Amino acid sequence: MPKKKYHFAVLIEQDEDGLYVATAPALPGCHTQAKTLSELDERIREAIALCLDVEQNKNSIPQNTFIGAHQLELAV
Repeated sequence: MPKKKYHFAVLIEQDEDGLYVATAPALPGCHTQAKTLSELDERIREAIALCLDVEQNKNSIPQNTFIGAHQLELAV
């Protein structure tokens, strides 16, 4: 049986220590960090796969459709 393809928005930030942090907002608790962007890409893919595995075991895979990412700047 062919694998189903999923699309997830991933937010990438850099923390105060210079580490890159990736979060997949559609999957609660799905995040990781790394020293390089290439390492971060590999790690977030692994984190998403693990989160999907957990969700499949619950029979509740999110069916969200990715629309786009938007960056806001806010002065408060």
